[in-house]
Amino acid sequence: MSLALPLIWAVLIAVAVFAYVVLDGFDLGVGILFPAVHGHQERDVMVNSVAPVWDGNETWLVLGGGGLFAVFPLAYAILLPALYMPLTIMLLALIFRGVAFEMRFRARHDREQKRWDRSFMGGSYVAAFSQGIALGAFVQGIKVSGRAYAGGWWDWLTPFSLMTGLALVAGYGLLGACWLIWKTEGDLQARFRHLAARFAWGTLAFIGAVSLAMLLLNTPFRDRWLTLPRAAGAALVPLVLLALAWLFFAALKQRRELAPFFYALGFFLLAYIGLGVSMWPMMVPPNITIQAAAAPPATQAFLLWGASVLIPVILIYTGYVYWLFRGKVQIGVGYH
Repeated sequence: MSLALPLIWAVLIAVAVFAYVVLDGFDLGVGILFPAVHGHQERDVMVNSVAPVWDGNETWLVLGGGGLFAVFPLAYAILLPALYMPLTIMLLALIFRGVAFEMRFRARHDREQKRWDRSFMGGSYVAAFSQGIALGAFVQGIKVSGRAYAGGWWDWLTPFSLMTGLALVAGYGLLGACWLIWKTEGDLQARFRHLAARFAWGTLAFIGAVSLAMLLLNTPFRDRWLTLPRAAGAALVPLVLLALAWLFFAALKQRRELAPFFYALGFFLLAYIGLGVSMWPMMVPPNITIQAAAAPPATQAFLLWGASVLIPVILIYTGYVYWLFRGKVQIGVGYH
């Protein structure tokens, strides 16, 4: 089987997952930052900043999961039982969070609204943490026998996966703070600028810790990063990350509004590229490759025609919504 179609689909699914992480990431980050503000008016501003776009952000999760099921069925059949628990908790948290998102605006008194605010916040933390745990469990390797998952029920729960869970919470908090710098003004914006700096230090520290743990965790990862000539190209990733970190903190100091958000996206992109350098060409580490996990070529080609129509439509819709609801969100003026 030609590698061209599996490679195209692997790239498309990787892009869909990355789009979900960064778009729904700042959305979840807004909930993660709820404890940092006081009063329903400030929380209304935070929620109203994402209200027009948060449903569309999760479209990329459906596209990535659906693409994996249709195009890489072997990978889907192995990964799902390996990650049942964190993925189920994540989905329940997203559902619970979505209900709280709407119900907090319909609360009849302050006490009821506070309960929904806590639900929204809790759902955000649990969903982000569960996603990070699933990522860590995936990266550390999946036990496979033949074409089936051969691990235990609790293999996903390790010190490494707990660390990646905390790392993603910190990263989403960073994205949420940078988004709110862009969408708010005045004292509230200043508070999020301060929080963005704190979450950035935490995110960068976690990127370093996770990267070091990956080198110790897996010999192939270590070979890709530390053995020449691959190490020469791979070294660009941490160097560019350091440059972006400098630009990020400079932008915060200069009180720029949009730049910190895009620099924070750059942190995620470089971490994602680093993950790709470590994993390639594995679809299910450490043994199932992209080509081995792929569906028959006819299936891939047929689905690619549908994706060539669907993905541009999603991109156009997403871009239009973000453009339509551009600008600042002010107290007392909102989406709802």
